[in-house]
Amino acid sequence: MHLTILRHGRSRADDENVHEGTYDSPLTPAGEAQAAALAAYWQAHPPGFDRAYTSTLQRAHGTARIVTDALGVPLTPSDLLREWDNGPLAGMDREEALARYPIPAFRHDLAPFTPDGGESQAAIRARALHALELVWNGGGQRVLLVTHGGFGNSLLRELLGASRGWFAFGDTAFATVRLNRGSHTAVLTGVNLTPHRP
Repeated sequence: MHLTILRHGRSRADDENVHEGTYDSPLTPAGEAQAAALAAYWQAHPPGFDRAYTSTLQRAHGTARIVTDALGVPLTPSDLLREWDNGPLAGMDREEALARYPIPAFRHDLAPFTPDGGESQAAIRARALHALELVWNGGGQRVLLVTHGGFGNSLLRELLGASRGWFAFGDTAFATVRLNRGSHTAVLTGVNLTPHRP
């Protein structure tokens, strides 16, 4: 199985300089153009996707729609692919957030994202595994997952056993992973790929 993990295009929250997470920010015109450029690139260089899954948040779902409509690939929305739940930080100005919720020197994996709520790292990891199980059992050999930078990292960490790794994901950048149904091996074949962007 070949997985392509795609981060959404530029969103309004990026321009607003606020925390995103579960804040349901739509794509900007620039983000729509990024998604369209990727769709055109994949039309010219077909990746052969059998299926696609997307986060239900607007910025990811909008990106997925532009791409899958152009490629004629069936799209399945799933809440499992949503970005990390950052609790009260969602939509909050970054400076205000830092003042109200200073980054702790240590946060246990079982502790909520903030003292006032949000997903723990343990909950995020569990959700990533459920999302991968959904995809693994959903059929198809070449599958596109449209998600977010944080959750794309969670998916890669679970696939690669790299619990503290961090993988770059720019706007409409994607990672590619090859899985084998006969072994536990996962081969990372590309990270932060943007062949459609100058």
